Amino acid sequence: QVQLAESGGGLVQPGGSLTLSCAASGSFLSRYVMGMGWYRQAPGKQRELVAFIPSGGSANYADSVKGRFTISRDNAKNTVYLQMNNLKPEDTAVYYCNVPYSSPPTFKPTMYWGQGTQVTVSS
Repeated sequence: QVQLAESGGGLVQPGGSLTLSCAASGSFLSRYVMGMGWYRQAPGKQRELVAFIPSGGSANYADSVKGRFTISRDNAKNTVYLQMNNLKPEDTAVYYCNVPYSSPPTFKPTMYWGQGTQVTVSS
């Protein structure tokens, strides 16, 4: 079991910055964590991938956030961060932390989600 606790959302003006954090806890083994990432869901829209950093791999980003958002991961703390710069009104959404976990005996991936944190970009 993986529990995810997000923090760092809020209200920010266009052009501003925010940093989201997500700490993983529970009875899991880090070696079975496939990666850590962030999704978002705006009102009336489907949940979409924002950024993901696979275990042992390079980060990937949605085209809409490339050059503005940076995902990073502290493996010692089981924490993933999302640094968001030059925020735009269209970035307004609930942001969800995501951890896919694949463990024996089946190694069938299980997707764990945080409760979500609201990010609102408005003047």
